[in-house]
Amino acid sequence: MGARFVDLCGIEHELPWLEAAGERRLEECQPVRQFPVLKGRRVAPGWWWSATNGRLVHYGFKAMRTQVMMLDHDPGVAALACRPVELLWRGRGGRTVAHAPHLMARLTDGSGLLVDCAGRFGAGRRLVRRAAHVEAAAVAAGWHYRLVGPPPSVVEANVRWLAGYRHPRCAQGRLPEVAECFRTPLPLLEGVRLLGDPIAVWPAVFHAVWTGVLRMPLERPLHERALAVAAGTGEAR
Repeated sequence: MGARFVDLCGIEHELPWLEAAGERRLEECQPVRQFPVLKGRRVAPGWWWSATNGRLVHYGFKAMRTQVMMLDHDPGVAALACRPVELLWRGRGGRTVAHAPHLMARLTDGSGLLVDCAGRFGAGRRLVRRAAHVEAAAVAAGWHYRLVGPPPSVVEANVRWLAGYRHPRCAQGRLPEVAECFRTPLPLLEGVRLLGDPIAVWPAVFHAVWTGVLRMPLERPLHERALAVAAGTGEAR
C-alpha cells in the first residue's frame, strides 16, 4: 500500500504506507484533497480553531466538524489534521484505489489515528468497503482507525458548549485554585461561588472541564448543579 501527502512547502510525496506512517509527521502536512462546496449542504467547508494544535484545522462538512471538535476535546490527542494523507492500493481488476481518510490525529503515545466521518444517515457502501482496507493499513503501522457516526446528542451538546471556553485565555491563570476548590465533588455553582465573582469565574471553570482539570459526566445534561471534581481525586457522579 502506498501513501501520498503534501508537505508544508507544498511538495507532493508518494511513499510506501509503512514508511510514511513511521517516518513522517503526517499531522503537519497540508490537506491532500480539498472539500468542494456543494449546493444544498447546510454546512460548507470551514475552519475550527483547535486548542490542541493552537491553530486552525480545516473541515469539510458538518459531521466532520463535530469529529474535529470531539478530537480537540480528547486528552489522548496531541495533534490533529484534515486529510493529510491519501492511501493507495490495488483494487479489483488491478485498478488503483485512492482514499484520503477525513481526519488524522497524533495520539499522546506517539501512534496515529485515522478517522472517517459518517453522517446522520450512516456510511455509504463504498466507504464501508474502503474502511476495511484503511483499518488493516492502520493496524499494520501500529495505528488505529475509526469509522464514526454522530456522538450521543447530550455528549455533543455538552462538548459544544465547553468548546466555547477552549481557548487558553479562559483559564485566566486560575486552574490551580479551581482544582483545589473541587478537590471533593461539588455542584458547579457552589464551587464557582466559593471561587469569587461568578461572571469572572465561570469561564475558568468551563475551561477546566474542557481540558480535563475537572471531571464530570458528560453523558448527562450540563447544568449549574452538575457535580464536578478535580482530576485524580475521585469521580463525580
